[in-house]
This record gives sequence, C-alpha cells and structure tokens, in this order.
Amino acid sequence: MLAALARAPAAVRVDGAQISKCFARAASSADVQQIGATYVDVAQQLADRSRIAPHSAATLRLGYLMGAVRRGAGRDFGVYYETRRRIESDLSGVDVSSAEFVRGERAGKSSG
Repeated sequence: MLAALARAPAAVRVDGAQISKCFARAASSADVQQIGATYVDVAQQLADRSRIAPHSAATLRLGYLMGAVRRGAGRDFGVYYETRRRIESDLSGVDVSSAEFVRGERAGKSSG
C-alpha cells in the first residue's frame, strides 16, 4: 500500500483497483477486517511522518488515502465506518489544512 501511494496525487491502484473500490470488493468480514487493518496501519505510518514533516510527500499521500477512504466508506455508519473513523483519529496533530494534505485529499476523493 505504501508503495502504491507513491504515485499520489496520480491515480493509485492496489491490485488493479482504486483504494475506494477495495471496500466494495471485500466479500467477507475477514476481508473487511484485513482491508481496514492495512489502511489504518498505513495511515498511522504516514501520520507519524507528517507530524515531523508537514510539507512532505507523506502528508500528500496521507491526504490521498483519507480522500479515498472517505469516498469508499461513505458517510453512513455501515461496515466501513470504523476504518474511516480510526484513520480520521490518526490525523490528530497533522496539519490537514496544509497544501500537501488538501491536494492529496482532493485527488483521493476524485481518483482514489
């Protein structure tokens, strides 16, 4: 996932699928848990880097991941809500108003 996010803000694919589409493709509860755990782990790593270097590629990639997760998880309290909530909580201390984060989030929402 981290390697795939290196393409951001260009379209990022994981096993040929958009990040947001991986939610819909998860067929079982085990798939949902695996996808969520992967996304949360990557978000935590990127958030740690972003707190140290707020104007870095890590911040752009974190924004992209957040945009794609919001796109894929939707706004309801469905099965993917917990993944979105956990990633949003990892944003504490990250400058989400930085140009890098905003640029990544916009790209993630549109092509993630």
